[in-house]
Amino acid sequence: MRLNRLLASAAILAMTAGAVTAQTPPAGQPQSQEPVEVVIDQGVLRPFQIAVANFDGQNGSDLGNVIRADLRRSGYFEPLDPNSFVETGLSLSNAPNFPQWTSIGAQAVLYGSVTARPDGRNDFGFRLYDPYRQCQLVAYQFTATPEQWRRIGHKIADLVYQRMTGESGLFDSRVVFVSESGTQLNRLSRLAISDQDGYNPVYLTQGDEIIMSPRFSLSDPNEITYVALGKDYSRIYLFNLSTGRRESIGEFDGQVLAPRFSNDGTKLAFSIIRGGNTDVYVMELSSRQLRRLTTDPGIDTSPSFSPDNSQLVFTSDRSGSPRLYTMRADGSGQRPISRGGGLYTAPSWSPRGDLIAFTKQGGGRFSTGVMATDGSGERILSSSYFEEGPTWAPNGRYIMFARQSPGGDTRLWTVDLSGRVVSQAGYGGRGSDPAWSPLLDAQPSRLGGSGPDACPA
Repeated sequence: MRLNRLLASAAILAMTAGAVTAQTPPAGQPQSQEPVEVVIDQGVLRPFQIAVANFDGQNGSDLGNVIRADLRRSGYFEPLDPNSFVETGLSLSNAPNFPQWTSIGAQAVLYGSVTARPDGRNDFGFRLYDPYRQCQLVAYQFTATPEQWRRIGHKIADLVYQRMTGESGLFDSRVVFVSESGTQLNRLSRLAISDQDGYNPVYLTQGDEIIMSPRFSLSDPNEITYVALGKDYSRIYLFNLSTGRRESIGEFDGQVLAPRFSNDGTKLAFSIIRGGNTDVYVMELSSRQLRRLTTDPGIDTSPSFSPDNSQLVFTSDRSGSPRLYTMRADGSGQRPISRGGGLYTAPSWSPRGDLIAFTKQGGGRFSTGVMATDGSGERILSSSYFEEGPTWAPNGRYIMFARQSPGGDTRLWTVDLSGRVVSQAGYGGRGSDPAWSPLLDAQPSRLGGSGPDACPA
């Protein structure tokens, strides 16, 4: 992370003055093994009271724990203690005893079962009920291998979140980031990936290079890009998570920085420091054709595409200090959008297309904020001693960023768009430069059977 700041700071601070392994070292253990800490400020939030019963069958208790942890971490649900449940032994073939759930204040009841199939896979069925209206909210079934139970838990949590909030979920996703270890003078950085809750960390590089700016392709969650710095080179790589294949996009005359895919995955935008100047370029990945988009004497860096790929937002100090600018995809129409005081860096366009997240320095603190795409409606969501590098959850409702304590430890944190729900992300080790993947693909089937009528949407 230090070299990330030095080099993206030759483009940012200068503005202001091998083999895949599945090791899980103690420092990288998921934080979610412990109770999830969520800080709620700026008003009172009343989480939705939901009863999540442990599933019957293989890994059923663990499955219930994953669903409860996901929903609790969102800040908008408060899963009830299973020890408070009056009714036990719930069956998918029967509706729950509604008065027994309303008596403990449950506003929704989720239960299910894991059933073995002859082909070695499991069926994961579940139902979600509204005990007050006495009707069914959701009923689905996933089929997967027994080893995929944790991911199925995330998928179920996504469906519950979507049904109860009206917004798409975020739990069945992954985060790629720079894992940090060692001391200030001997720091090791590795490209790492984990589930969004911090579980199943995998280290994709061995620490023999400095890793910077990993980013997902939003059109293919198995494709990532990142910058690797060696003793005498800087390279942008494409890395395929399913095959392990790593490919350099070419050699450049100058230091490369901050690559990011277009949302259709066909282009890569990044910056090159060349001759004391830093400009934004776009490469067509199929042909490797490179096009320069900015020519201003200032430092132009950190490009991010709009969801429809028609525009980019980037950081430039051409006005004397770092501000956010937008331009059309061909480089025309460059104009500033940030309006407040302070230094603006690390812009990231929301997958919804309506907001741009950013890092802001001012008043001796660093902040994570959002603004409309024309620069209006700026809001600060989180502030601390040091934080940087916002990345959007796939539903555009949450932002992950790296936060450093005064003691030097850097951890991954999340904040929701209201700014009320701030929590440390699940990965328990030191990490920086996070990037959130799109939702992974797994479609459920409808779960049949008789029971109460479906609740109106």
